[in-house]
Amino acid sequence: MLRTAWTADQLLAADFPEPKWAVPGVICEGVNLIAGPPKVGKSWLSLGLGLSIAGGQPAFGSIVSESGPVLYLALEDTARRLQSRMRKMLAGLPGPQMLTLATECPPLADGGDRAICGWLDRNPDARLVVIDVLAKVRGGENTTGSQYAADYAAIGRIKYIADKYAVAVLVVTHVRKAASEDFLQTVSGTNGIAGAADAVLVLQRGRNAADGQLHVTGRDVEEAEYALSFDAEHGAWNMLDGPAVDHMVSDTRAAILRFLRNNPGSTPKVIAAGAGITNDNAKRTCGRMVEDNQLTKDSTGRYFVPLAGDALTAPAVSPLSPVSLPLP
Repeated sequence: MLRTAWTADQLLAADFPEPKWAVPGVICEGVNLIAGPPKVGKSWLSLGLGLSIAGGQPAFGSIVSESGPVLYLALEDTARRLQSRMRKMLAGLPGPQMLTLATECPPLADGGDRAICGWLDRNPDARLVVIDVLAKVRGGENTTGSQYAADYAAIGRIKYIADKYAVAVLVVTHVRKAASEDFLQTVSGTNGIAGAADAVLVLQRGRNAADGQLHVTGRDVEEAEYALSFDAEHGAWNMLDGPAVDHMVSDTRAAILRFLRNNPGSTPKVIAAGAGITNDNAKRTCGRMVEDNQLTKDSTGRYFVPLAGDALTAPAVSPLSPVSLPLP
């Protein structure tokens, strides 16, 4: 039975295993919501992660991840569409046997949770469960309170599964039509959905050099933003090198950011020479970047890039024992 209470000295002395990462630094064990507008590519991203983890390939084209069984509930797709997408993504390679796909699952309260638990019992080394989408499994929660309570209860059912089996569950959902400066506020539904999740990922359309921007925050995940490119030929999302802001701004701003990271505290004249732009352009652009919180400026007129966690770091991934057979 899972222990839920300790005295303070017992808790401090307890030895807990490190959390398991489906994608180191990005997707950890627990409930991970991924939200985005319709047709932005959430399903392509989710299926790509499933193929990568089950097939032992780098996630997002660059992040080495421990391989293991993956369950992908593609509840808005048909078998034909899934086959077509996988053929495009695999480009002639065989499909990984450790990826189980299903196009139907009852609502969680009507047996869906038991079905997922049954698969996890047969696959104790599972690395990831994908639910695409939340609306297809949440059903009508038996709550007499607010919509917030119903939303919290729906995610709570999934969290119980994730915590019981120490597995990452990626839940696909949508964003509100209304824009918000805080990406957490864009997740569709009440705050009960995002509040009950362990991590929230929001995929947005990119600007300039990037095709997408992935915002990530969570209890065990460092808050970060990643720039992604979409390979339309293979239906693959790949992570771009460097801070997301470098790929989301104009070429001039990106050149200034790159120069200032290596030469903090430079004046517009020095920046202009180093970035290969005119003095007027450097002064004008730096001023606008300060207004947009992309740069800071001291009292002497020198510019700096705000400190941020640019590097992708993550705890080590827990080792796995041999995989058990997936569902037929």
